[in-house]
Amino acid sequence: METIGSIIYLKEGSQKLMIINRGPIVGIENQKYMFDYSACKYPIGVVEDEIYYFNEENIDSVIFKGYSDQDEDRFQELFDNMKQNLDSDIQRGEVTQQ
Repeated sequence: METIGSIIYLKEGSQKLMIINRGPIVGIENQKYMFDYSACKYPIGVVEDEIYYFNEENIDSVIFKGYSDQDEDRFQELFDNMKQNLDSDIQRGEVTQQ
């Protein structure tokens, strides 16, 4: 799992993205979906309506790894457990090419 602040390229992507969140839950057509990450364009930052949601398998390459310490290690353990125990009304989000 990548850390906050990591800079990545998505598969088939040409824009650098910076990870700003993990485990975002997004409402799409009256259904809740959880993705592994959300990101913004790098170096631009967060711009209204330009947040990208994706999963681990959608990452092509990591250009820069964000900060990590023992708190990060513990978070990753808890996050993995949370993902395995999602509420029944939350589905795993899937990325579709547009």
